[in-house]
Parts: sequence; structure tokens; C-alpha cells
Amino acid sequence: MRFLLKRLAGAAVVLVIVAVLVFLLTRLASGDPMALLLGDQATAADIAKARTQYGLDQPLPAQFALWLGELAQGNLGQSIFLQRPVAQALLERAEPTLFLALFAVAIAALIGIPCGMAAAIWRGSAADQGLSGLAMLGASIPSFWMGLILIQFFAVHLGWFPASGYGDPGMGLGQRLYHLALPAAVLGLLNSALIIRFTRASMLDILGEDFVRTARAKGLPEWVVMVNHVLRNALVPIITVLGLTTALMIGGTVVTETVFNLPGVGNLVVRAVLRRDYPVIQGTLLVIAGIYVFINLVIDLLYTLVDPRIRLESS
Repeated sequence: MRFLLKRLAGAAVVLVIVAVLVFLLTRLASGDPMALLLGDQATAADIAKARTQYGLDQPLPAQFALWLGELAQGNLGQSIFLQRPVAQALLERAEPTLFLALFAVAIAALIGIPCGMAAAIWRGSAADQGLSGLAMLGASIPSFWMGLILIQFFAVHLGWFPASGYGDPGMGLGQRLYHLALPAAVLGLLNSALIIRFTRASMLDILGEDFVRTARAKGLPEWVVMVNHVLRNALVPIITVLGLTTALMIGGTVVTETVFNLPGVGNLVVRAVLRRDYPVIQGTLLVIAGIYVFINLVIDLLYTLVDPRIRLESS
């Protein structure tokens, strides 16, 4: 419980800092949301009246205090352009982004962990060099370029997958995942590079330990040694990179959603930035930061389950 309370206190401090930074950065951006909302035909009096209506004529400390008051009541604010609560807009866009992130993490893990294990087991071999080279290449390829290549080959040339969109309303989970196959492959392939490198490095550290040599000396099968002894003890950094990859995908799908025209949170943020829709930008970034902090908290708790030494130290 003490371990959990420490992490919750740290998470609260992080969210407060994020709230301050998000608020200040949105206000520092050039452009008046009221001028964009009302258009070129609006007069200065119309713009001033609209700014008063949304509280944008008040000093920044007063605007920030008003926003904090709304957050304390569980309200992320009202979108200037969408004319509905920010929480509602986020819920409407959450499904594509969440499914895309989880699908991509599954692909990245299924590729990264086995490849990292193989690279560690055959250290210094041609297989190790090839997998390490692929990991470096994957980390260097821009996601938009990879997306365009996959669209051209698998959607346009072969016709196996849709090139864009999320399908018609009312579709089942299978059809949704079918539409997300190409964007998830883009994110999964590119993010598997980091998992490969972490898995390889972590397993190489464990392979030199005495208990691994003891297990082999006892005549245990090699796969038992690798899975039960090496991989299990190497899980802490692997869990870390998987958790951070999940958090980064949820908050970093902007480019991929734009390339594949997905109606997700990333698309919502892009439109909000172009429109200077302050409440949507603030609310979305704060929610993404909250998800990031929550995933880090879950990772810390998983540490105590995977490694008993951490549980003893935290107690």
C-alpha cells in the first residue's frame, strides 16, 4: 500500500505539471480561435463578444483557475468548434485509437520478443546481425512513408485491405480490425525495433548469470532454460518497453491516423490545433498524459509481481 501511495502521489504531481504546461503552450500559439470560428466577415465587436462568452478575455491566471475548477468537477470543458463537451468528443474518437494502439502493440510484441530472444541466443551470428540490422532499419523508417508503401502494395496493387477509413457504423470487431490491419502493421513493425533491442540486451545480461549455467548443468532442455530462467528474469525491462510503447502509441498515432484517414483521437487533435480549439487540445493532452501515467503505474505494480526482489525493497 505504501508503494502504491508513493506512485499515486508522484502521478498527481506529474498531472498538475502537465496541466500547467498544456494550458500555457496552447495560449502561446498564434491565432485567435474566435476569429477562426466566426470567419473573415466577423467584425472586431463580434470577436470581442465571442471572447467574452468563452472567457478568453480574462487574464491567464483567471482562465487557468476556471479550467482547474471544471477539471475538479470531472469536466474537460466545452469545445469551441464542435459545440459539445470535450469528454463526449473524446469518447466518440476513442475506439479507433484504442483498438489501433492495442493491435499495434500485439504485433510489435509478437515480432519483437521472439526476434530479440533469437538474437540473444545466437549472439554474434548472421541471424543476430540480420535481426539487429532490421531493428535499426525499423527505427529509422518514417511511419508516413511506411504507411504509403503498404497502402500502395497491399491495398492498391493486391487489394487485400482497405486503403483508408474505419468502415461503416455498426460493423463488428472483426471488420474493425480488418480495417485497422495496415495502420496497425505500420506501427507494430516500426515499434518492434525497440522491443527487439531491449529483449536482446536484457537476455544477454541474464545469460551470463550463474543460475543459468547451473540450470544447463542440471541437464534441463534449452527451451526450458530460456523461457523459465532467462526470459522470466529479463521481463522487467521488457515490460517497461511494452508499457511505454502502448502509451506512446495511444498518444502518437497522429501521423498514422492522418495517412489512413482514421476518425481517432489523433485526427481530433490535428483539427483542434488547426482551429485553435483550446478546450479540445487541453483536454485531450491531459487525458493522454493521464493514460501515460496510469500505464507507468501499472508497470510499477507488475514489477512487484514479476520480480520478488522489488516487492521486498518496496515494503
